[in-house]
Amino acid sequence: MAEVTVRYWAAAKAAAGVAEEPYDAVTLAEALAAVRERHPGELTRVLLRCSFLVDGDPVGTRAHETVRLAEGGTVEVLPPFAGG
Repeated sequence: MAEVTVRYWAAAKAAAGVAEEPYDAVTLAEALAAVRERHPGELTRVLLRCSFLVDGDPVGTRAHETVRLAEGGTVEVLPPFAGG
């Protein structure tokens, strides 16, 4: 297991009620499952529309089960932003 920091932005931050929090997970899929367990409800719905950065790199269309997390790493949760 790696301890990572999950950072929430915009609507995800509002739904989580915190800006960031630690999780233990090996993959992005495991981290997101833990997030959903800790924050059922609105954040779970917001996550469906989010994109993710892992240590600054966009996850894009990669399967979340294949995205490994490094000890001390960061997962950024980015809801769609309005404007241009």
